[in-house]
Amino acid sequence: MNTVGRSIWHEPRPADAPPIGRLDWLLVGVFAAAALVEGIVRPDLAWRPLVTVLAVALMPALLWRRGRPLIAALVGWGVAGLLSVLQLTTHAGDLGLYSMITVLILLYSLVRWGSGREMVLGTAFVAVVVALGMYATSGGWTDVFGGSVLLLLLVALAAVFRYRAGLWHRQRRDIRNQERVALARELHDTVAHHVSAIAVQAQAGGVVAGIQPEKAAEVLAAIESEASRTLAEMRSMVRVLREEEAVAYSPQPGVADLPALARADATPTVEVSLDGSLARLAGPMDAALYRLAQESLTNALRHARGATRVGIDVRQEGDAVRLRVSDDGQTEPGPAPEPGFGLLGMAERAQLLGGSLSAGPGPEGGWVVEAVLPVEALP
Repeated sequence: MNTVGRSIWHEPRPADAPPIGRLDWLLVGVFAAAALVEGIVRPDLAWRPLVTVLAVALMPALLWRRGRPLIAALVGWGVAGLLSVLQLTTHAGDLGLYSMITVLILLYSLVRWGSGREMVLGTAFVAVVVALGMYATSGGWTDVFGGSVLLLLLVALAAVFRYRAGLWHRQRRDIRNQERVALARELHDTVAHHVSAIAVQAQAGGVVAGIQPEKAAEVLAAIESEASRTLAEMRSMVRVLREEEAVAYSPQPGVADLPALARADATPTVEVSLDGSLARLAGPMDAALYRLAQESLTNALRHARGATRVGIDVRQEGDAVRLRVSDDGQTEPGPAPEPGFGLLGMAERAQLLGGSLSAGPGPEGGWVVEAVLPVEALP
């Protein structure tokens, strides 16, 4: 069996089959009543009691057409094959009820909701029954051609609907994966910022403990508070990343939350300056500006040697918003280092919104990260 054959054979059953409902029972009742009435009003039907009982007994298979399509098709087309065998062995007249056209619904359901293995086995069985029925009725080539075309059209229709449903599910899965990647990036940015702050506090605590032991308790309390906030945000984001768990969503931080990053009681100090016209930013850009500023601050606290000040400045300039994060640390002589994953992720975030991001040594020393985003952010 070639690769295509193996993939079809092992194709799983689609997951969009709805459970049995009232409409399914109504469908069974309508077709069963139609078969019973037809069996009563057709005196020309050979073996009428047996054919009527078989037709009525066949109808409950409609309830399985989505949950167990192979079993339903085997039952339905098995009854049709049994009638063909009786017609051949007894040389009787017409043994078919018009209401037994329900077997076509079972064939459609087999292709629409069956797994790859079920489709292969079921369609092979149906093909044998159809060939046997055509031989039993001894119809002309016109009947054979018309019946074959009808079955092929039915199979093609079921395959089209199956493909469309699979495409819809793949699109939903891709959208969900994109959202999960974005959430994972948010988790990285949040945790990196807080862990960096914890590391800075711990380093400061080591110095303070030797010089001013009475302030060590304050540093430890700050570390504990920062660690508790980090754990809370991690748990919140991880709950979002879990598929089966309901989540209570909260608004993402934005430009209005940037002043919370400022601090004046530690080294380096962090100063935040905001333009007053930033009140009505698009949601994606508002969140991106906060995350870009937070990640830039994290990098400055972690890598800026000898820095005493970090400045965060956000202002609107025409149709764009400019974010500038700068520090007064010492820069290494020579060419700028290769950007790490943090800077690459920040640049990607800005590009997704139609903006740009640059990072490098400042004209007056230190390190500068500058992002420019359009006011009308791309979705």
